[in-house]
Amino acid sequence: MVNGWSEGAQALFGWTPAEAVGQSATELLAVEVPSCDGFGRPGHIVTARTRLGAALDAELIPHPCVDGDSRCLGFLLVAPPVSCQSSSDEEIIRRTVDQAPFTCVIWDLDLLSRWTNIVTAESGHLEQQDELRGHPLDDAPLPRSMIESMTARLREVRRTGEPSRLVTFGQVRDEDHVRPWSISFWPVRDDNGRMCAIAHWGVDISAEYEARRRLMLLNEAGNAIGGTLDVEGTARELVRALVPGFADMAAVDLFSEVLLGEERSPGPFSGKVTLGRAAQRSTEEVATPVPRGSGTQPPPFHAYAPESPVALCLATGKPQVQLLSEPRPVHRYASGPGLAADPAHWPPGLPVIDDSIRQEGLHSRITVPLRARGTLLGVAQFSRRSHPEPFTADDLILAEDLAAKAAVALDNARLYLRERTTALTLQRSLLPRHLAGQAAVQVATRYLPADSRTGVGGDWFDVIPLSGGRVALVVGDVVGHGVRAAAAMGRLRTAVRTLAAVDLPPDELLTHLDDLVIHLYDSEEGAFPDDQTSVGDLGATCLYAVYDPVTRHCGLATAGHPLPVLVTPGSAATPVSGPVGPLLGLGGLPFVAEELELPPGSVLALFSDGLVESRGHDSDDGMTTLCRALEQPADSLEATCDAVLRALLDKGATDDVALLIARTRAFSPDQVATLDVPPDFAMVEQARKWTAQRLAEWDLTPLEFVLELVVSELVTNAIRYGAPPIQLRLIRDRTLICEVSDCSSTAPHLRRARLFDEGGRGLLPVAQLMQGWGTRHTPHGKSIWCEHALQPSP
Repeated sequence: MVNGWSEGAQALFGWTPAEAVGQSATELLAVEVPSCDGFGRPGHIVTARTRLGAALDAELIPHPCVDGDSRCLGFLLVAPPVSCQSSSDEEIIRRTVDQAPFTCVIWDLDLLSRWTNIVTAESGHLEQQDELRGHPLDDAPLPRSMIESMTARLREVRRTGEPSRLVTFGQVRDEDHVRPWSISFWPVRDDNGRMCAIAHWGVDISAEYEARRRLMLLNEAGNAIGGTLDVEGTARELVRALVPGFADMAAVDLFSEVLLGEERSPGPFSGKVTLGRAAQRSTEEVATPVPRGSGTQPPPFHAYAPESPVALCLATGKPQVQLLSEPRPVHRYASGPGLAADPAHWPPGLPVIDDSIRQEGLHSRITVPLRARGTLLGVAQFSRRSHPEPFTADDLILAEDLAAKAAVALDNARLYLRERTTALTLQRSLLPRHLAGQAAVQVATRYLPADSRTGVGGDWFDVIPLSGGRVALVVGDVVGHGVRAAAAMGRLRTAVRTLAAVDLPPDELLTHLDDLVIHLYDSEEGAFPDDQTSVGDLGATCLYAVYDPVTRHCGLATAGHPLPVLVTPGSAATPVSGPVGPLLGLGGLPFVAEELELPPGSVLALFSDGLVESRGHDSDDGMTTLCRALEQPADSLEATCDAVLRALLDKGATDDVALLIARTRAFSPDQVATLDVPPDFAMVEQARKWTAQRLAEWDLTPLEFVLELVVSELVTNAIRYGAPPIQLRLIRDRTLICEVSDCSSTAPHLRRARLFDEGGRGLLPVAQLMQGWGTRHTPHGKSIWCEHALQPSP
């Protein structure tokens, strides 16, 4: 009776300890074992029977086991390897093929099995080695797809007489999943060269298959990671690339500073660690995709205990691998996952046997640090539960390689996020928060920064009130992105406001702005050796338009900027036609002004090129879509802006977008009063009386004293120093505006008069009594204007 059975006995005869213990040795091995004393001699070779019924020559040596009284209690039967010298060459060849670690089958020309080796019987779930003899492949206990593929190759070899090779998948005995097999078929020929049989052998290529799969996964994931400059987007790329091909679940946890694009200390870390979940993915989400929100919700944060794998990973900077205590059984004839399954190939201290992951439904998990440029950014976790194999040392190497690439991409995204946040903050601080009050136009604006891939640019808009109730509409664009573009935009916007205060015509204003850009370029040349990008290098465009609600005229000029789109009441939207001047900073080329007469209620749309040259359409298609969107009825200009953005930016903006839509208004005749003044000092008195009458008509009698004094001074100066014709104009808007125009280009100056001077004091009371005053040059002379605040209507 067998009382013990070693692993060597199992490897030699095929019986497991559970099957052998308790059985009769004579029946189990098919050899006679009479007694301890009389059994054989050392060197005596007997023919024993294996588990599958095959004959096996073995040298059996008994060693008696005796008690204290020298009584024989049993014996230890040892079977050392049989020397190859004792067998014939044919016998050695037969045993070699029979015991080879690959499947081997010989088929007759009717495709019936004639012989199978031991591995074929075990891998094919056969009870006896010759169980398949005389049977077709259809009777083998193999997957149907595998049988059909192998049968087709057997028929092909029988028909062509040429060898063939097949890679297929099938199960191995005692395992619950399929393995890849490489099976080769070839014809067996007799001495006359005629085909007499067909043979095939198959090798488990799991190691090679897994190595190739890892390389493909590394290549695909490497190409997928880093396609965006968004921190959370990069994390999503990593988990999307590895689930379900590499892991059943993947998660990326980052420090809050990384998520916000801020700098952080490189470590080390100790104690409890709090990280934000930047991305996660599981096989359930792959099977049933979960729609992602708008991205405005902050990521959830998780606190990890000091003894957790995440905290240990961050404290040591080394990966952590957790496995269940019982490894999955690997068939002795299967090559398995390769040398990575050998514990000697794991880093020291890994893997850690941790049965606690069983509570999460896992059988293995890898936690790797995300480190870039010497700074820890967070961790990535990869888990397996339904995947048939636990993680191996090769899988750890793959995870570390991908984590290293992802960490660099995450750090690039963090750096970009920091720069973009800085540029966006700078740009928004330079854009007008509240548009100045004016009555000439009704305005709605939109500004959209570019997506994270492109970066913040230098687009801007502005609405500038001018004298005489007029208003300037401005849209500009500094070509390029980043902090330098935003800073250049701020310079240009300030320069435009300064030049607009001088009341320059549009073409002259752009000429001065062009000179300013050239000056900025010359002053910056060589000033920044580490960054040669300047305003001149970036390039800039600008559209400047001035609308007068009294005359309903609009003068505009452009420096390389798209002309606006005009929608007059009852008409279709049409792009304004006219010359487009050169980009700012080129110098030496003229800018041409275009004059438009706009009926009240006309809509003028000014925009940057990012609106019409967005993703998915060119500028011509964009202009057509813009015109169509502007023609749609809307409750307000705000609704019109939203409709335009929906129509043109449905897939997001690839460049900054600035949009300014203005609806024109016109002053009614009872808001404007005009008096022609002959160059005679006697007309000063008449001008004062006329002013008093207009103020009485407008119910502004309390201002009569102040306005009579101002009109008297301005008309007197025009008669004395100006040139006819002279005109006095009063405009009742949000303020009361007084203008005196003449054909002289000489502008008055406010100065301090001495005690005995007879003149020079007139403009001083004008400046002190009025809210503001100034000079506006016109094509035919100049206008001196001043304005007085009015009480708001009850």
